[in-house]
Amino acid sequence: MQVFLDAIIDIVANSPPGKVSQLASQVRHLQSASESVSLTGWASNPAAQMRLSALLGAWKVTDIPPAELAGMLTGAAAGYNQARGEQEIELVWTGPSSKLIATRKTEQALLQVIDAAEKHLFMTSFVAYDIASVMSALTRAKDRGVSISMLLEASEKHGGTVSIDAMSKMKGALPGARIFSWTEKEANFSGGKVHAKVAVVDERLCFISSANLTGHAMEKNMEMGVLIRGGATPRDLHRHLEALVTTQVVMRV
Repeated sequence: MQVFLDAIIDIVANSPPGKVSQLASQVRHLQSASESVSLTGWASNPAAQMRLSALLGAWKVTDIPPAELAGMLTGAAAGYNQARGEQEIELVWTGPSSKLIATRKTEQALLQVIDAAEKHLFMTSFVAYDIASVMSALTRAKDRGVSISMLLEASEKHGGTVSIDAMSKMKGALPGARIFSWTEKEANFSGGKVHAKVAVVDERLCFISSANLTGHAMEKNMEMGVLIRGGATPRDLHRHLEALVTTQVVMRV
């Protein structure tokens, strides 16, 4: 049965909703699985034909009637598209390409997130420098009234671990932005660093990455991340960061 269910999921996940509905309609008009040969015209390419063959082969060893299979296809498609509409995850990669898997580049994803901000933008990074395109996007966001918050690792001069005072530069470049540091730490976090690299906007879109806000991270390093649209993750991430501010785990500078 699991092979049969997997075949249904494979069809649904790799076919346009209209094609799944078409297949369900055709299945519903069959008298039994033995008539499934009439469905071969449904597949419009070799990959779809392979998935259909797998489904029909698995179906023939069950006693499930056509109407029930049609209902399973319809229900699986509705559930899949509902879940996909709630959250979409996209792979982001900077570095050598495999030429086999399509990916977005780190800079493209980060700029997309910043440009999508309407009310709130919260970013974190270990270091931040040499990022003209990102600074331009942040300036545009500020100019359209977006509330910008940034949590950065403090410089050595201010109790942190990096030589560059990125926080002072950000305050000068983005007047009105909330800039935070994590310098007052509990004993069990002594020596810890702001090593998270995230950007989240309006509780609906976030970018989680290995990349710092640097030119090398945007263009030359091998960096990996995920761009997440919708669902609970952007909401929970934004609320977690704001909770760190509210509880004074991180302090405004």
